[in-house]
Amino acid sequence: MNNAVKIYDTTLRDGTQGEGISFSVTDKLLITEKLDLFGVDYIEGGFPGSNPRDITFFNEAKKLRLKHARLAAFGSTRRAGVKASEDAQLATLLAADTPVLTLVGKTWTLHVTEIIRTTLEENLAMIEDSIRHVTGQGREVVYDAEHFFDGFKADPDYALRTLAAALKGGASNLTLCDTNGGTLVDDFKRIVTRVVGEFGADKVGVHCHNDSGLGVALTLAGVEAGACLVQGTANGYGERTGNANLFTVLPSLFLKMGRTARCAQNLAQIRELSLTFDELANLKPDTKTPYVGASAFAHKGGLHANAAQKVKSSYEHIDPSLVGNRTRVLVSDMAGRSSIAMKAKELGFELDEKAPEMKTLIEQLKELEFRGYEFEAADASLQLLIARTMGGTKSFFEVEGYRVIVERNASGQLVAEATVKLRVNGETRHTVADCTGPVGALDKALRLALEPEYPQIRDVTLRDYKVRILDGRNGANARTRVLIESGFDHRVWGTVGVSDNVIDASWEALVDAVNYKLALV
Repeated sequence: MNNAVKIYDTTLRDGTQGEGISFSVTDKLLITEKLDLFGVDYIEGGFPGSNPRDITFFNEAKKLRLKHARLAAFGSTRRAGVKASEDAQLATLLAADTPVLTLVGKTWTLHVTEIIRTTLEENLAMIEDSIRHVTGQGREVVYDAEHFFDGFKADPDYALRTLAAALKGGASNLTLCDTNGGTLVDDFKRIVTRVVGEFGADKVGVHCHNDSGLGVALTLAGVEAGACLVQGTANGYGERTGNANLFTVLPSLFLKMGRTARCAQNLAQIRELSLTFDELANLKPDTKTPYVGASAFAHKGGLHANAAQKVKSSYEHIDPSLVGNRTRVLVSDMAGRSSIAMKAKELGFELDEKAPEMKTLIEQLKELEFRGYEFEAADASLQLLIARTMGGTKSFFEVEGYRVIVERNASGQLVAEATVKLRVNGETRHTVADCTGPVGALDKALRLALEPEYPQIRDVTLRDYKVRILDGRNGANARTRVLIESGFDHRVWGTVGVSDNVIDASWEALVDAVNYKLALV
């Protein structure tokens, strides 16, 4: 059996059909280069001629010097009753000047007769003629058999005839698309096995959607059945519930199924690549994503953390470093001495499980969590707590008081004014700042007070801000938890504050963010 698999990324076409997903031309060019460096075999760039952005992208992409990947333009077979050489869309595809064209054709009799409303024989001619015309221009063609699994269930003989037509026209690959995402694993594998038996494993690919929550499972089943090419998208982006997530598919293929591809040698870069896509798409990364998510190797229960410390494979299915990830220990009221000692070590502290400070720390953590604090996304606040418990951090400033006033002025503009009073190295600092919101005003006033003494905080920016009502039964008097994400350059840290007053909770998290930068970064 040939263990090599071709990897076909369709993020820039199918992925962008997902709700909330949009990439600029610059984004698309950067993504193309990153995917090439990672080692994927095909990068589908979009529909040439369908919109100004894709037109510009393909024009600019001609200037790229890709080292491995082959860029593909996507489009349909010719229209019914029109010669392939005279079809305007095929001409536009060829004008994109990509080495690969991916042509989608109908394989389901329902679509042939009811959607494009032509005869079954004409549809076969459309597939064969289109591919022959394009391959005659020296281009490689990947044939996307749309709705193949639905078509096969309805009329297996005709569905196979459409593939034969594509192969006769010169297609290099027959990619079977579960376009509606409704096929289950056993049926999928049975049908792929049949196609591989008819046309050979070196000719078959799979393209899966996640409508039944099986996009990844179907893709892996397709490879198990003999497919040699897999299509998917970064982070599972795509229409409706998304496409098969390549960043889950690839580790499973390489680490669990013994398959290989050019990008297998770069698998340790996959988490960073996943984060890059989310950043460019302006999406918050899903911490629960297998392999690459921040929680993929996170342990919260004391028993799990203790076992993972002794034998990592006892609670981790792979070595996290293989996919660029790491083990994390989450501290909560479930944690015991082992968990806290492991977490302290992760944060740079050597804390003896039997030390008296450990008992104090556990008691503090459980009391704080009872009051509503959560440290899973606030490592900086936890690090400060451990340092204070161990007597390992100095006091950079003392808070003497603060005040926030919010008003809407005569012109209708909303303004928040914050006054902060600190004691810094024995000197009182009293500063005032305004901003649109109260948290921004407090942040500015705090900086004004501290920057003369500690100019290093100028680089710190507030990256994210989240508010959680802990007990809605108390209405406007409910206790509130605020999580703040701060950072500079590529360093990011989280801090937490809890109070019956959202401003006070925000202030606590802001103060921790600054103290963390001063003390530990």
